Amino acid sequence: MKRTLYVTDMDGTLLDDNSRVSPESAEIITDLTQRGALITVATARTPATVNPLLAHTVTSLPAIVMTGATLWDRNTMRYIDTRFISPETSRLIRAAADRHGVNPFIYTFDDKGMLTVYHNGERSIHDDKFINERMNLPLKRFHIDEPAGMNQSIPNTVLFFAMGPCQRINALADDLRRSIDCSVSNYVDIFGKDVGIIEIFAPEVSKANAVKRLARDINADRIVVFGDNLNDLPMMRIADLSVAVDNALPEVKNAASTVIGPNTSHSVARFIAEDFERMQ
Repeated sequence: MKRTLYVTDMDGTLLDDNSRVSPESAEIITDLTQRGALITVATARTPATVNPLLAHTVTSLPAIVMTGATLWDRNTMRYIDTRFISPETSRLIRAAADRHGVNPFIYTFDDKGMLTVYHNGERSIHDDKFINERMNLPLKRFHIDEPAGMNQSIPNTVLFFAMGPCQRINALADDLRRSIDCSVSNYVDIFGKDVGIIEIFAPEVSKANAVKRLARDINADRIVVFGDNLNDLPMMRIADLSVAVDNALPEVKNAASTVIGPNTSHSVARFIAEDFERMQ
């Protein structure tokens, strides 16, 4: 019997259109985990929002968070295997962002391991909404327009994240890929088609690489991945079975081994249950 690792994206895939894990999905995944299924999530989110979203969903494996820059052990409430951006690379990223008129959020860890987010300069309505929705979360601290955020190479930086007009975001992404040794992911926000998102990490950081490392660590010999957006494609490509939800982008559905129901119909959890039974 193959030892299968199930990895699902969250937004638009496991989560419904209200950005919640449905009670049925939570119950199915919890039951499967208690029976030995190896299930986790891979997401651009941080533990500050992953933890509450999975509050009623039992999983035994670390969550792949921040697009694979780190793992989050939900049992010990600690980060594992974090990939930091070097100070010199941070300086180059800041300079490129300035050239393109992008003011990023800078994600770092303080000396106690707390995720700390800096933002300085002009903010859009999307930036303000992003901050307001997360300002009081217990696992993340925001520092807005503070002098420390102007440091061109803040220690223990994990991520530069920005939202903005797609043209500006895409131009920054192209510039970084040409000139700087870092991992860049840019895509359209599923909640606003005119908004581009960019995530900048240390070299080799990706959901795909994190999935491969986790599979190696738990001795999995089969990987099943679920996704809906372009940033899921790399981890879908390294899977033995790649699954797109019906609401996925056409490019994702075309690349998938199979297409299941939409994220609004508990489709990921139901597919895992069926596949887990088949593999017994």
